[in-house]
Amino acid sequence: MTPAEKKARLFIIIASLAIPIVVSILYFMPKLEAANSGLRSFLNQLPMLNATINGTTAVVLVAAFIAIKKKNIKLHKNLMTLALVLSVIFLIFYVSYHSTTDSTRYPHDAPYRGLYIFVLLTHILLSAMVVPFVLVSYTRALAERFDKHKRLAKITLPIWLYVAITGVIVYLMISPYYNF
Repeated sequence: MTPAEKKARLFIIIASLAIPIVVSILYFMPKLEAANSGLRSFLNQLPMLNATINGTTAVVLVAAFIAIKKKNIKLHKNLMTLALVLSVIFLIFYVSYHSTTDSTRYPHDAPYRGLYIFVLLTHILLSAMVVPFVLVSYTRALAERFDKHKRLAKITLPIWLYVAITGVIVYLMISPYYNF
């Protein structure tokens, strides 16, 4: 393993552990106050913006899949980089929102509660699991280890796509219950 690969591996391990830990802590820590009403207004738009980012990520992932099937490697690489950047932006917005705002609860008597809980739980579980898959797959491509990249990408793509699509579904199901 080269020194660059060792650094990438260490980063992947740290990110794969840190992201779910930080997100979990957000649910238990006291919420920060928004400095002003303009900031609060922006923060209240983040769930919709994150759903839009998730939907865009899903479209980008499908486009990247089509690009690689057509052997358009440059387009595939650019689209996968865009999907990764969108996911980082999503994570920043998600942490910003949940560090300042209490979670919205799906009402116990609301229709489709069981479906919502199932989609939410699978979304959360797979979103934590997909992080190392995405990062390892991406670094394997950068290292031009395409045989290993391709094998892992066959597992990573459907999980990442599921997480992106269910992110939109979760938003659509919970958004009527926001109190802002």
